[in-house]
Amino acid sequence: QISDNWPGYSLDLFTYPQHYYGDLEYVLIPHGIIVDRTERLAKDIMQDIGDNDIVVLCVLKGGYKFCADLVEHIKNLSRNSERFISMKVDFVRLKSYHNDQSMQDMQIMGGDDLSKLTGKFFMFYKDIVGTGRTMKVLLNNIEKYKPKMIKVASLLVKRTSRPDGYRPDYYGFEIPDLFVVGYALDYNEHFRDLNHICVINDHGKAKYRV
Repeated sequence: QISDNWPGYSLDLFTYPQHYYGDLEYVLIPHGIIVDRTERLAKDIMQDIGDNDIVVLCVLKGGYKFCADLVEHIKNLSRNSERFISMKVDFVRLKSYHNDQSMQDMQIMGGDDLSKLTGKFFMFYKDIVGTGRTMKVLLNNIEKYKPKMIKVASLLVKRTSRPDGYRPDYYGFEIPDLFVVGYALDYNEHFRDLNHICVINDHGKAKYRV
């Protein structure tokens, strides 16, 4: 849990793409800490799922890096254990932000025939949970296909002033109500190539506003 008064890390301590110089306030979570925490989440998930095969639905685009790293950690743990876990990965894309503002209407795109989820152990991998509204919409769409079980793993949970009471089953970090970028989280498709999770500044928002 990252407190509201956490000052973050100075950008001078890290390397990051030069084209983002002047666009960031500070590093909130360094890449190395993200990797270590993701590995721990993989261990927790492995302990909980038993011998079930998993259908993974990755929420694009912001969730792709977290999903890829978490799946890889689970695969490595599975190879070195007495039980092999089969994972099938599919993708769905959401459009829920305009600049740094959450939109009321959400677009859901992609995904194979979801009727194949009936009776399966199903996991969502998502980048960030804020109010919880996005996940409630997604879960309502999935539950009608009657999967055996649904679990949600999110890299970040944001403390907001308007939560809907939803918490994922697994999450990496609880953070203040800040607009963060990096590790595949974007601002209008920029900053996905930034390894660390950082807080964008007003100059960066203005520079990449659409």
